[in-house]
Amino acid sequence: MDAIPRPAALALRSLSLAYFVQATGALSVVGSLAAIAGEWGLSETQAALLITVFGVTFAVSAPLLQVALGHLPRRRQVLAGLSVFSVAALLFALAPGYGTLLSARVVMGLGAALIGPVLGALAAGLVEQKQQGSAIATVLLGLSLAGLVGMPLAAWVAAAWGARPLFLLIGAAAAGVALLIRATVPAQPGGQAITLVTLWRVLTDAVLLPAFLVVFFIAAGVYATYAFIAPIIRDVFHGSAHIVSAGLAVLGVAGVLGNLFVVRAARRYSANAMLLTGMALLAADLLLLMVSPHNMAVLFAALLFWAFATDIVWPSQQRRIVELSGELRGVALALTASFVFSGIALGSAAAGLLYAHGYVYNLLGSLLFLLLARISLK
Repeated sequence: MDAIPRPAALALRSLSLAYFVQATGALSVVGSLAAIAGEWGLSETQAALLITVFGVTFAVSAPLLQVALGHLPRRRQVLAGLSVFSVAALLFALAPGYGTLLSARVVMGLGAALIGPVLGALAAGLVEQKQQGSAIATVLLGLSLAGLVGMPLAAWVAAAWGARPLFLLIGAAAAGVALLIRATVPAQPGGQAITLVTLWRVLTDAVLLPAFLVVFFIAAGVYATYAFIAPIIRDVFHGSAHIVSAGLAVLGVAGVLGNLFVVRAARRYSANAMLLTGMALLAADLLLLMVSPHNMAVLFAALLFWAFATDIVWPSQQRRIVELSGELRGVALALTASFVFSGIALGSAAAGLLYAHGYVYNLLGSLLFLLLARISLK
C-alpha cells in the first residue's frame, strides 16, 4: 500500500488530536472527582452527576444533530463542535456554582456530539479508498492516547493545580486544535443527512436493538464502578491523588495492550466469541476485587486486568454492530455511540448511589449490569 501523502498525514494527526481533546475533556471528571467536589463544595455523588449529564446530552443529541446538520461540510461540523466544547470548558472553569457546572457539561456534550460522529468520515475523505482503514486507525489513536496520557494527566493537573486550571487547559486545547484543523484539513462536501425515519428503523430493528442493549449495559457496568475510581482508590485502598493518576495510567497502558490483542485475535475468532470473552474477564475481575485484600498491589493488578478486558469488549462490539447492520452501518455506529454514552450516564449515576452504601455495592452493581448485557446478547 502506498504511503499516505504528507499533507493528508498531517491532517489526520490534527483530527486525532481532536479525538484526544474530546475524550480527555469528556471523562476528565472521573480522575478529578475529589478536586471538583472540593473546589465547589459538592458531594462526590453530585460531582459524578457531571459525567451523567454529559453522557445523556451526547446520547440524545449525537443522532439528532446528524439529522439536523449532517448535510453540512464535515470540517465545519468539527470546527463548530470544538468551538462549542472550548467555550463550555471555559464556562466550567469559571463557574460560580453547581447550576453553571451542570449547564457547562450539557454544552460540552453538545460540542462532543458534533465532533465524534464525523471524525472517521472526515478522515476517510482525505485519502484513497485503499488507505481509509489506516486513516481511520490514525484518528482513533487519539482516543487510545486519551486513556493512556490524557486522563492520567488530567487527574494530575487537578490534584496539583486544581479543577479550574484543568478545564481552562481543556478549553485552550480545544481552541488550539480547532485552529490547527482549520489550517491543515482541507474542506470537504457535506455528508448525507440521517432521516428520522432511518433512525427509527434502526432503533426498532429486531436484531440491532438487542445489540445496542448489550453495549448499553456493558457501559453501565463499567461505569458503575469506574466513575468512582478516584474515591475508591482514596478511601478503600488509601492511595493519594498521585496514585489516582498512576492508576489511570495503568488502565491506559493495559487498554492499548488489549487493543493490540484484539487486532490479532479478531482474525481467528468471531465478534461474539471475543465479546463473551471480554465480558467474562471483566466479571472475573470484579469478583476478584470483591474477595481480595485492599492493598495497592491487588488494585494495580485488577486495573491491568480491567482495562485489558474492556478493550477486548469495545472493538468487538463495534465489529459486531458492523456485521449485523449491513447497509445501515453508518447510522448503527452513530446510535452505538449514543447507547454507550447512555450507559455511561446510567452507570455514573448509579455509582454515586451505590458508593454511599459501600464499595462492594459498586462491584455488585457492575456485575448486575454485565448480567443484563449477557442476557441481551443473542
